[in-house]
Amino acid sequence: MNNANRPMTRILAGGLLAAPLALLPAIASAAESPDIRFATPSWPGVTVKTQLAAELLTALGYEPSQQEIGATIAYEAMNLGEVDVFMAGWLPAQGPMFEASMEKGTLVDLGNNVDGARLGLAVPRYVYETGLTTLEDLDKDEFAEKFDREIYSIEVGSGMSETLNGAIDSDAYGLGDWTPVETSTPGMLSAVNNAINNDEWIVFAGWTPHWMNIEYDVVYLDDPQDLWGPNGGSSDVRTLLNKSYSEAHPNATRLLDQLTFSADDQSAMIYEFSYEERDPEEVAIEWINQHPERVEAFVEGVTTVDGEPAWPVLQEAFDFAS
Repeated sequence: MNNANRPMTRILAGGLLAAPLALLPAIASAAESPDIRFATPSWPGVTVKTQLAAELLTALGYEPSQQEIGATIAYEAMNLGEVDVFMAGWLPAQGPMFEASMEKGTLVDLGNNVDGARLGLAVPRYVYETGLTTLEDLDKDEFAEKFDREIYSIEVGSGMSETLNGAIDSDAYGLGDWTPVETSTPGMLSAVNNAINNDEWIVFAGWTPHWMNIEYDVVYLDDPQDLWGPNGGSSDVRTLLNKSYSEAHPNATRLLDQLTFSADDQSAMIYEFSYEERDPEEVAIEWINQHPERVEAFVEGVTTVDGEPAWPVLQEAFDFAS
């Protein structure tokens, strides 16, 4: 992760502004209140990632709470100061909501917390290997009829649903006569599962990180018109904080700023939580216990809520070897 793109230093106070973040001493945080409120959409990756952050914060003396609300409400709640943290700022899919909130000056953007995220239309590999490799191929007669000119997607009103409907309305890639089949995420993936089990043709709105990329052999179609954003639908998943909370809680902010994962990390967590139906707390604690070196990096320069160095406390809390 390139820290130059993660504007932590902009929200640090006074004389700390000029110092590189990595060189700053541990922040004495005795003045910070322990409460920290997370907005958590019912997306499996965000659920586990937020739980992992909450486990670390709890061990450091904070008192995290989570509210399960959708992205649109989460932005409004942060703008109003009713929640403090949102670890699911998926861009560019949430671009309008993100830009509107940033213009109000009520949020702090800590940057990307997942490397390798992307969105796009996907097909089973056996479909891809017939020669359908790009969105430009979808509306060719020899392919379109096999899909019944239908594209499976997730919830109406989601960023992915809005992008897909915009493409159909503008006839991008000749999709003007196609029909979006908008259901829920489980409903869409059930259709994908059934199609793959029967070697049928299906095209659907996919993304990574997610367990679908572990369980199913699928390929994302090339997107030369950048329908899903530049660089093949590459996405950021941003950590966003209410500005007032961030300014009053530089220590908690520092931890959240340093909390980053790869798409593979996140997909594995999602697989264990959503596909294997394990408890998110169990998945989060297992990941923490298996990655002490990563956790130590997360808490570089971080303290407990009472101002003690974080790493020794976490070593004891999670039985890390000294």
